[in-house]
Amino acid sequence: MTALDLSSPVGVVGTGTMGQGIAQVALVAGHPVRLYDAVPGRAEDAAAAIGARLDRLVEKDRMTAAARDAARARLLPAEELTGLADCALVVEAVVERLEAKQELFRALEDIVGEDCLLATNTSSLSVTAIGGGLRAASRLVGLHFFNPAPLLPLVEVVSGFATDVTSATRAYETARSWGKTPVACADTPGFIVNRIARPFYAEAFAVYEAQAADPATIDAVLRECGGFKMGAFELTDLIGQDVNESVTHSVWQAFFQDVRFAPSLAQRRLVESGRLGRKAGHGWYDYEDGEERPEPHTAEPADRPPYVVAEGTLGPAAELLALIREAGIQVREEDEDHGTRLVLPSGGQLVLADGQTSVEFRDVVYFDLALDYRRATRIALSAGHDTLPQTLSEAVGLFQALGKQVSVIGDVPGMIVARTVARIVDLAHDAVAKGVATEEDIDTAMRLGVNYPLGPFEWSRRLGRDFAYDLLDDLHLRDPSGRYAPSLALYRHAYATEKREGAS
Repeated sequence: MTALDLSSPVGVVGTGTMGQGIAQVALVAGHPVRLYDAVPGRAEDAAAAIGARLDRLVEKDRMTAAARDAARARLLPAEELTGLADCALVVEAVVERLEAKQELFRALEDIVGEDCLLATNTSSLSVTAIGGGLRAASRLVGLHFFNPAPLLPLVEVVSGFATDVTSATRAYETARSWGKTPVACADTPGFIVNRIARPFYAEAFAVYEAQAADPATIDAVLRECGGFKMGAFELTDLIGQDVNESVTHSVWQAFFQDVRFAPSLAQRRLVESGRLGRKAGHGWYDYEDGEERPEPHTAEPADRPPYVVAEGTLGPAAELLALIREAGIQVREEDEDHGTRLVLPSGGQLVLADGQTSVEFRDVVYFDLALDYRRATRIALSAGHDTLPQTLSEAVGLFQALGKQVSVIGDVPGMIVARTVARIVDLAHDAVAKGVATEEDIDTAMRLGVNYPLGPFEWSRRLGRDFAYDLLDDLHLRDPSGRYAPSLALYRHAYATEKREGAS
């Protein structure tokens, strides 16, 4: 099944920001576009707004004047829903209420032809439920664009329970012909991105609620150590706290209040107080004129240790050994079958975050996972009550000698980046095992949809088979609520395959 022919009209119902964006995408691709909105006059206003955006594309030399004029001629507001009768595809972008979408599609069924493809842009509702009352639900598919639709490349193509392969394939190929990057997924709460991205926000909020670090420090660690473009607090301020919490709550409810997707009480209080983020002038941060962003906690300069003793390879942090040598610090290596730590001159240990806490050991400092230890500009450390001040000072001085700023946070198992990445990896493996999407499509969706530096499976391969599972298993022992219980899919990835390979 191929994409829709460019001569085929595309209808868009709902002319808010997303509806206008989708209409612009189809229009620029070359389709005639029909715009409809239930509120009189809005379709005409939306057509004018799209025309103004096309003018700006011409001003920026991203579109020729001739192409703009041709596109404007193809854009027609419809006074009635019946004006979409000749469309080969109708995409709805109306209010995010199940009843409203169901009513719209029932009306469309009596208007459009039998071969017209129907698509919903819902981000949080069930595609299956939206099509539940249709005579031919097989032609309803989810086309979830990301805002702003003309700029962001990702489109989740969602197959409901009744969607047939022909409809899903045509929608997929049409999105691709529009210059988008489509990914296919089953109709699951949150689809791909909004399902797998929940830990990015949830774990940052959990570290904050545990009083282990402030928002500015957590954001800085996620950016400068984890490689994420934005931290969770600044990103939710940009999205809107009410919008982000609503998606989290919707996914949580749709999974029958699964604790893995539980909303944050701290975010709930923020929403209740009206601190909704940038649009309200304040959220986790203040955005009023003259307000300066709080600085992350950064440790004072400390002396570098003269040497360290490396026991084992350090696993995902193995690159540190070369960096330490390059900094002029002696590395003494000792063979340890299961060792993954550095021993400092004080005798204290420096260990990669593993889901355990410093307080469980006599003299341990944990350091967080980094996307790239060479390029990272900040490292987070945590220490327990029994950690000697000299050990912590040597750990701080070591990373400062590598050119890193150091943030010392509270004694939380899994720290910040490590627990976040481990949970994202777990949800990704679980999604593949349950037929939500392929590994490739999940990686693509998370890179393009939320701008992650690596897809979950790219992270998983970099970390090694057992890192995420072992960390979550240790976290689960310390928090047996089920929030950190690793999935059976991650267990199979980490150990079942390993044991089978070992037996062969």
